[in-house]
Amino acid sequence: MEATEALFLARAQFGLNIAFHILFPSLTIGLAWFLVYFRVRYARTQEVGWLETYRLWTKIFALSFAMGVVSGIVMSFQFGTNWPGFMLKVGNIAGPLLAYEVLVAFFLEATFLGVMLYGMNRVPAWMHITATVLVAAGTTLSAFWILALNSWMHTPAGHVVVDGQLIAGDWLAVIFNPSFPYRIMHMLLASGLTAAFVICGLSAWRLLKAPADVAALRTLRTGVLVASMIAPLQIFVGDLHGLNTLEHQPEKIAAIEGLWETQQGAPLVLFAIPNEETRRNDFAVEIPLGAALILKHDAQGELKGLNDFEPDRPPVAPVFWSFRIMVGLGFSMLALAWFGTWRLRGANTPARWLLWCFAGFTFSGWLATLAGWMVTEIGRQPWLVRGILRTADATGDVTGAQLGASLTAYIITYGIMFTSYMVVLTHLAAKGGT
Repeated sequence: MEATEALFLARAQFGLNIAFHILFPSLTIGLAWFLVYFRVRYARTQEVGWLETYRLWTKIFALSFAMGVVSGIVMSFQFGTNWPGFMLKVGNIAGPLLAYEVLVAFFLEATFLGVMLYGMNRVPAWMHITATVLVAAGTTLSAFWILALNSWMHTPAGHVVVDGQLIAGDWLAVIFNPSFPYRIMHMLLASGLTAAFVICGLSAWRLLKAPADVAALRTLRTGVLVASMIAPLQIFVGDLHGLNTLEHQPEKIAAIEGLWETQQGAPLVLFAIPNEETRRNDFAVEIPLGAALILKHDAQGELKGLNDFEPDRPPVAPVFWSFRIMVGLGFSMLALAWFGTWRLRGANTPARWLLWCFAGFTFSGWLATLAGWMVTEIGRQPWLVRGILRTADATGDVTGAQLGASLTAYIITYGIMFTSYMVVLTHLAAKGGT
């Protein structure tokens, strides 16, 4: 019982930590490239509005970047305290990939962030623009290395066992493992969409308070236009990612679809309440043959059910529901972006109801990212590294009482930090570029 409780609390603590941490990189990766655009537009036009926009969003980027760094450092310590078995088993692969992220990406961001924040009036314009580009490149490289490791944990490749130790036999195969191209593109697009809707939402919030703010209106249009282009691309890449997951992690797809038994011509379950005890979907609303058509492109195609993966199958309900939340938010964001692009064409004073819609969707990207993360990580269970290391085998000697106490401390600390962050963020947005 103690071991089971400790495992649950260790997973809850790490889940809280990574869920809190992922909010900020998912914003800053995309926002950094918006800053490049704002800075270049100011350099080309010398319009004060673009300068005000750049300075405002640089403050928001710096605040978000700092929050990501703090939560990321804490998360790295948990590998040693809560999951020592992870580094003991696969440290020869995970360690170098994490080191590459620090050496190649984080140092690049940290080095030029100071120039970007404080160097506009101290260095030539070309140098300041270069610093902004390098910060953006650093955030993207950081995502590259982290996603390389995370993807390898889902679809391990390129490793060999020598004298009982797991080491990299082919680093290119380790990094560019079967799921990596789809995961990195899905994450980068998710970050771009998250940043676009934060920009739309906070710009709309500013316009609700100051309808004559031309810079806020221009920023709103920029965010809406980018979102309208990224959203359909994200849906397309997400579909490719799903097909890749079907090939390499069919048990996750079975959980996503609520497919309990292997069958031909499986229906697409739009809504249901998965019942783990009876192994059925209660109150199901289905489209006949839909899942087979989407996943196999064949109405009578066979899809493996969860029965084929016992006992190594993920919990169904959280994966099933998280996927539908992610997809629902994705299509809602697409609809609002396309509708907003049409409504904002030539409009100097957007309707207040439309501004409220964008304000309400400010953090929709965060919600979709968190839902997608839950699909990805819970859908991998009971494996920490699929086929190599079980989650239960990676835990340390920390007791349930110790984990409970530290989890409570994390909840309180992160609650205070997030509340403070939101207060500052909305304050900056309400002031605009003034």
